[in-house]
Amino acid sequence: MVLNVDFQRAFDLLMTATGVLVTAGAGMGVDSGLPDFRGNQGFWKAYPALAEAGLEFERIASPRSFVDDPRKAWGFYGHRLNLYRRTTPHAGFGILEAFGRSRPDGYFVFTSNVDGHFQKAGFDLNRLCEVHGSLLRLQCFRPCCNEVWSAEDFQPEVDEARCELLSPLPRCPNCGDIARPNVLMFEDRAYVADRSDIESSRLDLWRKSVSKLVILEFGAGTTVTTIRSVGDWWEYPLVRVNPREYRVHGLSSVGVASGALEFMTSYNEYLASSLS
Repeated sequence: MVLNVDFQRAFDLLMTATGVLVTAGAGMGVDSGLPDFRGNQGFWKAYPALAEAGLEFERIASPRSFVDDPRKAWGFYGHRLNLYRRTTPHAGFGILEAFGRSRPDGYFVFTSNVDGHFQKAGFDLNRLCEVHGSLLRLQCFRPCCNEVWSAEDFQPEVDEARCELLSPLPRCPNCGDIARPNVLMFEDRAYVADRSDIESSRLDLWRKSVSKLVILEFGAGTTVTTIRSVGDWWEYPLVRVNPREYRVHGLSSVGVASGALEFMTSYNEYLASSLS
């Protein structure tokens, strides 16, 4: 099997790892058919009703939107929740999980994605840090307490043309106020971070136990830098997989111009050919 030189360098580096830290931004889900909201035009293409209202991503994805127009705010988040529920994670997730399990020290996932697709693809919940929370969980808008609960019973009916929730607004079971997603929004002082804080502590303990850790980053852009900064600032070898923004710093790191599915499929083919 003949490989592009960057793919070959990336696979060689990954095979030396005793443990792999998978870091994933919005680009991880693009091959599953999920939007990545690249700029206002990309966002408004997905939500024309918000384009017509002149609502930017930073405005609708903020606690203030639940004060200004809770039905429109939940129209946006309810549509996303429905989309994530009906979308199947692409095959690259399964290949990635198997690769992570094959490492002597295993894997950990650090992601800003709130779609729940790592769980859906079978990743170990104890090896997952959803640093921005998850749309699969709800919390009180105020919040009246630090309780977070499953969104399983919430089945939003959304008028997609108007980006508006038609079904009843979800409510906090403790105080009766509006419930909101347990996700970190822009200018958010009410996000209940207890779960993500515990997950972050678990990640820190794991990475300190790994003999040779390599970071494998997927789809992390330069606009919201939560994921990308881990690869840039933590002192571990990095494999950065990104169709456009794949450049890296340092001789021990490799940038690959690729999507997640293409990269993991190529890895699977490389592994099969090396074993044959």
